[in-house]
Amino acid sequence: MSKTTQRSTSRREFLRSTGRVATASAFLAAVTPRIYAAEGNTIRLALVGCGGRGSGAVGDALSSKAGPTKLFAMADVFEDRLQRSYKALNEGFADKIDVPPERQFLGFDAYQKAIDCLRPGDVAILTTPVAFRWVHFRYAIQKGINVFMEKPVTVDGPSTRKMLELAEESERKNLKVGVGLMCRHCKARWELYDRIQSGQIGEIHTMRTYRQQGPAGFTGPRQGNISELLWQVRHYLSFMWASGGLFQDYVAHNVDECCWMKGAWPVKAQGSGGRCHRGDNVDQNFDHYDVEYTFADGTKLFLYARNIPGCHGEFASYAHGTKGSAVISTYIHTPAKCRIYKGHNFIKDNLAWAFPQPEPSPYQLEWDDLIDAIRNDKPFNEAKRGAQDSLVTAMARRAVHTGQIVTYDEMLNCDEEFAADVDKLTMDSPAPVLAGANGIYPVPQPGILKDREY
Repeated sequence: MSKTTQRSTSRREFLRSTGRVATASAFLAAVTPRIYAAEGNTIRLALVGCGGRGSGAVGDALSSKAGPTKLFAMADVFEDRLQRSYKALNEGFADKIDVPPERQFLGFDAYQKAIDCLRPGDVAILTTPVAFRWVHFRYAIQKGINVFMEKPVTVDGPSTRKMLELAEESERKNLKVGVGLMCRHCKARWELYDRIQSGQIGEIHTMRTYRQQGPAGFTGPRQGNISELLWQVRHYLSFMWASGGLFQDYVAHNVDECCWMKGAWPVKAQGSGGRCHRGDNVDQNFDHYDVEYTFADGTKLFLYARNIPGCHGEFASYAHGTKGSAVISTYIHTPAKCRIYKGHNFIKDNLAWAFPQPEPSPYQLEWDDLIDAIRNDKPFNEAKRGAQDSLVTAMARRAVHTGQIVTYDEMLNCDEEFAADVDKLTMDSPAPVLAGANGIYPVPQPGILKDREY
């Protein structure tokens, strides 16, 4: 079987998999005792951002063994996206969907209306493009609402500083906050982490991580009567202000799982990248990035990202130590199939340990942990770590885009803000970035633009 056919269903693929979701829901209903059966114990959910990731997160929340949960409000700027999500979720979880038209909200202020439908102890699910994350998180904190938010959570230095301040505020209010870096809830990775920390592969000196696949996040010229702003929101991976770009979005898990195993964040990054095959695409993304991270002790993490057709593909992470090596992830995010080898050749004779298969889904486990923390008032707040991972990813992106070495502190204190007034956007607002006379949006120019990314 090829690697392509081994792919697991991700949140992004949720809307294409409603039949399987319905089957899973029926199975869970049959085998899971309803410990909290009374209506007063039901945790209400508000979905802010109704794309595939948001819909998939709702599916995981509604399937939590720590339930019951109920979807109570929805918000998006696109009606077609909201309705598609509502239809898919209703097919899979009809008895757990209570979102009449009066609790379906549209527009850039829809998040406020959806969150206003919740009570303390409920959960706002924030899965819009990342540019809006701090805005929505701030409002949820003001309302005393628990949060689940997708990764990444910031795109630049200023938004990271805002998110770190909000993380502290959410902790002071004892709010429970989950971030969609679900690999941290993976049982296979946890056992691997324990083994690495106990010295089974010795001192880590080198790490490698890859996300090399076909084209994604690229877009051609704007079409139809849609406004420039809404066009960019709909194609958010194409625009730095909305998502931090394809690189920021796609390698967040790779960076996080490697830094977790190392037990530290890197202190600097350098790298290179460019645009090889563009066709009629006019977006801001490079199609390949090669990055060298350095940790405080000199350990290196090499990251290779590529979105070019016809090339070798790999989606995995590795750690090399003085006594052996480890496979952190094998392909996609789950199953990780974590393994430890006696040497640095990944051959059967060198295998020292492998996590038994099958593995429970980390997408589900992160929701089980969050709901359990809410019900039992356990410490649970991943906002700071989510912001740090986003900053480290942006640090590498900025190093490639400017052609300079960028340190952790420089990235954190950087003043370049892609969308300073994102909290003021309305349906009539101009877009934060505009195409040039040639129809192409501003792109990085390494070595020429040294103090800004585009």
